[in-house]
Amino acid sequence: MAIKLPIYMDNHATTPVDPRVLDRMLPYFSERFGNAASRSHSFGWEAEKAVERARRSIAGLAGASPREIVFTSGATESNNLALKGVMEACRKRGNHLVTMATEHKAVLDPARHLERLGRRVTMLPPEPDGRVSLDRLREALAPSTVLVSVMAANNEIGVLQPIGEIGAICRDRGILFHCDAAQAFGKISIDVERDSIDLLSVTAHKLYGPKGIGALYVRRHPRVPLIAQIDGGGHEAGLRSGTLNVPAIVGFGEACAIATEEMAAEAARVAALRDRLLHRLESELDGVQVNGSLELRLAGNLNVSFDGVEGDALLMTVPDLALSTGSACSSATVEPSHVLRALGVGEDRARGALRFGLGRWTTEEEVDYASRRVVEAVGKLRALRPH
Repeated sequence: MAIKLPIYMDNHATTPVDPRVLDRMLPYFSERFGNAASRSHSFGWEAEKAVERARRSIAGLAGASPREIVFTSGATESNNLALKGVMEACRKRGNHLVTMATEHKAVLDPARHLERLGRRVTMLPPEPDGRVSLDRLREALAPSTVLVSVMAANNEIGVLQPIGEIGAICRDRGILFHCDAAQAFGKISIDVERDSIDLLSVTAHKLYGPKGIGALYVRRHPRVPLIAQIDGGGHEAGLRSGTLNVPAIVGFGEACAIATEEMAAEAARVAALRDRLLHRLESELDGVQVNGSLELRLAGNLNVSFDGVEGDALLMTVPDLALSTGSACSSATVEPSHVLRALGVGEDRARGALRFGLGRWTTEEEVDYASRRVVEAVGKLRALRPH
């Protein structure tokens, strides 16, 4: 079987739109172009009907009611609405937010913004495997704690957090629980009732839907106090004003419908490919270290460090592979991943990290090719080291 290059293995950054999703979207760019807020004619009614169908699909994948789904532009906006909206609405009740040092910047940056406004923020460090210590979480909670925000699956190391246990702790203390599920939604089972989640941030482009559309689940019973961050028109029950992106919403709904049917089988297939990749790397190279728990992680995630090799140099050596490092650019300086630093990983190991993101269309042939190319590249780079 011929392999098409370059090979895409960066599905944590974004996923390609599933052709079935695109087919469902296309009519809403052309003949079904109505504004879902237009209530006086059939074009608007048709658009509204499509939006509500998608809302039901998204809610179903989360175990929620359709009335609890608020459309946004993506998980970043959803996270901002959740954190800022709750902390503003509950300012008379308390001023304390608890989150983790390994969260995505879409949570960390709003948390720091709130801190600048005078809110108290506790950043919990992870355990060495990347998961939160439930005992440490309990110790961090105070009478002034309003909200706990912990992601379901880490975007860099793929580690899954015990969100059901976190939700139960928060529920027992009368504290709201927000979960950023951008990476996990459609990949693992998430049920807002079972997991005691009060707010859930999700996005379409991580599960083979279009970019630029997301949603925030907001519990209605009991109702979560939330202040809108965008005003102008009162759309989405007053929580997020703005004309709805009907084609993207339709695509999001279809992506969720597909995930509902195929998630379990897809996860098993992708996990087998991930394990095949790791086995090939470890059998042909020494100094391969998995970052974070291998057992409790997304099926398609493999974050590994190669001793004596910098991830950025490795990427430059394999331009036929679309991968990413655990590094983030801050101004002109490339710094080690804040996630790996929080895990206590040394700087050399953090700089040597590479993230493989396998997905729906990854094949065995691609895995074998990628492992062979990485093994070759690591060998070359190690040979260049001064002895």
